Amino acid sequence: MDSAPHPISTKVWIALATVCTCAALGSFLLTAWLELNPCHLCIFQRTLFMLLALLAALAAVADPWVRSLAGVPGGLFLLGCMAGIGAAAYQSWLQLQPAGSVSCMGGQPGPIERLIEWLGQQVPALFLATGFCEDKELVVLSLSLANWAFLAFAVCLTASGWALWHGRRAR
Repeated sequence: MDSAPHPISTKVWIALATVCTCAALGSFLLTAWLELNPCHLCIFQRTLFMLLALLAALAAVADPWVRSLAGVPGGLFLLGCMAGIGAAAYQSWLQLQPAGSVSCMGGQPGPIERLIEWLGQQVPALFLATGFCEDKELVVLSLSLANWAFLAFAVCLTASGWALWHGRRAR
């Protein structure tokens, strides 16, 4: 059993950390530059990308014993990607509905809304939700930012699954 991390899976984790950092940073910069109004789901996805960047960095530097404990950083990364896919898919669905027919606001706030409201009170510059989930404020190549986030989470899920599988197989 080799005690060194497999170089290919380590490079994948470093690439994933970079991609997630760029996604979170891009989200923040686009919001500020274009004066966008991010919603609770937008902020949640941004927060997930920040968390995923940290988890991918940990997976890249974790020794094999730590990494093999149910794939702690990698396994959490996979779960985060699945949560991101769910949030982005739901927001994309909201954006496909006829204008005025659905809204992400109303009723009692759920756990995502409560988390984002709390984060918005702590660091408003990063986490203050001012928009509605069903609004498409920015469309790039016919895809909303929620659609792009869905694709990014799906790519990250696929790549991290491959890195975990390849890392275990190499050992």
